[in-house]
Amino acid sequence: MKTRTIETIAYGQPMDMGGFPIRQALPSAKADMLDPFLLLHHANIKVAQHVDVKNAGVGPHPHRGFSPVTFIFKGGVHHRDSRGNSHIVYEGGTQWMNAGMGVIHSERPPENIHELGSTQELIQLWINTPAANKMDAPAYIPVTKEDTPVIHSTDGLTSIQVVAGELNGVKGAIVPQTPINMFTIHIKKGGTYFIPFAATHNAFIYALEGNISINEQEELPAFYMASFNKDGEGVQITAAVDSILLMGTGEPLNEPVVSHGPFVMNNQTQLLEAFRDYQMGKMGVLIEE
Repeated sequence: MKTRTIETIAYGQPMDMGGFPIRQALPSAKADMLDPFLLLHHANIKVAQHVDVKNAGVGPHPHRGFSPVTFIFKGGVHHRDSRGNSHIVYEGGTQWMNAGMGVIHSERPPENIHELGSTQELIQLWINTPAANKMDAPAYIPVTKEDTPVIHSTDGLTSIQVVAGELNGVKGAIVPQTPINMFTIHIKKGGTYFIPFAATHNAFIYALEGNISINEQEELPAFYMASFNKDGEGVQITAAVDSILLMGTGEPLNEPVVSHGPFVMNNQTQLLEAFRDYQMGKMGVLIEE
């Protein structure tokens, strides 16, 4: 199969999100979005010993019209929402939420975070929802590391968690609303692996750690995201050093996107309705206990 060429390589710019330090690789100066992927935030945070975990992390906030998905690489995340869900997912797990018509949730460190080394490292990826499903009932899907299928290369240098979609006949733990593949990849120095995917998909790779080469040509160091042209059916990755990656591929929705803050809709009227519904309490109430 023909390998894809790189369209852009973007740096994950350090930003402050209300006192929460993150790196933002998408959107960037080079791309507003990569349909259906809207936003990629990478956080690596030391939770202070003196702070009550109930006041750490991200407090209650609303969403409508897309899926905020959290991939947990270190520590854990305690998710609570206005639909009554309260669940902790630890390292190697994923929290996949379809916000649908609207939900309020919080993302706090678990109470035992200091026993785990006090560090939270995660990526939150926003995935757009088709117009036909933006007002569906919200859904929260927690997946543990143990429940996530893993592919191991024959040389033992590469392991790939198939979080969503499918890779080489292995189906992921999550069945997305639209054709999407999500992989977390650990590849040791000298490892190489070809990852096939549909010719129609948009695709990206974000490097959390290490340094890889793509198709034995371009380097992708830590904190950079590569997106690809639609001119092939896969990419080959080779690790210069031990590396950790997040990779996503997805069928574009090709629909209008109008967003502001925590809401992603298709037109300005729908966006105003989202703010109105939130203010009227139609997205529920979250009381953290």
